[in-house]
Amino acid sequence: MQDRVLINDLAAREDGPVRVSGWVEKVRDQRHVQFVVLRDESGAVQLVNGGVLREPDPENPRSDILVPRTRTISELTHGTFVTVGGELQHNERVKLGGVEIQIDEISVVTAALPDNPVADDSGIDVRLDWRFLDLRRPEQNLVFRIQTTFLHALRQVWVDRGLIEIQTPKLMASASESRAELFEVEYFEGKAFLAQSPQFFKQMAQAAGFGGIFEVGPAFRADPSFTSRHATEFTSIDMEISWVDSHVDVMDLHEELMVAGISAVEEKHGEEIQKLFGVELAVPSRPFPRIPLAEAKEIVKAEGYEIPRADADMDPEGERRIAAHVKQKYGYDFVFLTDYAASIRPFYHMRHEGDASLTNSYDLIYHGVEISTGAQREHRIEVLEAQAVEKGMDPAELGFYLDFFRYGVPPHGGFGMGLNRVLMLMLGQSSIRETTYLFRGPNRLLP
Repeated sequence: MQDRVLINDLAAREDGPVRVSGWVEKVRDQRHVQFVVLRDESGAVQLVNGGVLREPDPENPRSDILVPRTRTISELTHGTFVTVGGELQHNERVKLGGVEIQIDEISVVTAALPDNPVADDSGIDVRLDWRFLDLRRPEQNLVFRIQTTFLHALRQVWVDRGLIEIQTPKLMASASESRAELFEVEYFEGKAFLAQSPQFFKQMAQAAGFGGIFEVGPAFRADPSFTSRHATEFTSIDMEISWVDSHVDVMDLHEELMVAGISAVEEKHGEEIQKLFGVELAVPSRPFPRIPLAEAKEIVKAEGYEIPRADADMDPEGERRIAAHVKQKYGYDFVFLTDYAASIRPFYHMRHEGDASLTNSYDLIYHGVEISTGAQREHRIEVLEAQAVEKGMDPAELGFYLDFFRYGVPPHGGFGMGLNRVLMLMLGQSSIRETTYLFRGPNRLLP
């Protein structure tokens, strides 16, 4: 590994020799002094060349060093990658971190073209075309450090509870729920489908006796939607646990995970989030408000909004309105909407005991947007088959899945949650394109 110091470690070092590497962000080429702002993956620092000499001077014994250095700095372009050796100096008058480096030597590792295709006012499509340049922005760098912290906190909860991490296949012989929104691909002499979710495989782990599992991996939806919260490929956070009494057990663990994740992010990145995104991250207390869907509809209706859907579901505007109600009344950014109608839920969701029109399920709403669906699953084979038929599905096409329940499976439940959508809402961003490393949508397959 190269002998260099990360920029965010400079403040803790004593004055003296230091070597750093990074991308040139800004050059101020003044008559008698040159300033360079250099950024690496951890932060930015000011470099100073006080020995400016633009033409050879026979009377200056350091002319052969100073002239090339001055010319090198004058010719630096935005994004050029350089390595710099010099003297670290603490200086409280320097606004950028309170330190600066007096340049002794500078070498260009790779030069950048002078015309950067991404400007400060470039739109999202241009920035996505040149995503590797867009990702150099401090805001984007922070997004993925936050993602790392958030996922690590979730994994810590799961591992401490004894859950097992699995990686399920993304090529499937048949649909996981229905044939809607499926990508079909050629597979040797036949066809395969890209997995919409790991649902069936999560439940297989319960039949296998794993007790509880989690996965963070890609999911695919052939959805021709261009909204700010949809993608054709996204990262799904999934969990499934055995021995639940109802969907309430799933909600309890779900909110524990969210509190742990947001707490870790706030502790490690809270100040940077405030600085770069203007968001003061709030760690929620438990339990989150829980409102049956029918009651939520009545609340928004009483406040002047009638859900304009023909089915029994809540629409996005209704979700925003019930979230605003909860925020105003209870001070929460989260709310569980529970007890969804069986008519709008998958066949494998367990029905209410005594009321088959409702399911033991929920959606988790965060800042007015649905981020997750969870439920207790139906584990009784005869009920499961009947519900599949009721949904117009052929049990013969679900053979491998239904076999899980013919050899003993405990009561279980779980959820699936979109990682990029959570990050978008956490950071107050307008689109998941900002919180997805490489976005995939109906009209985007590059880069």
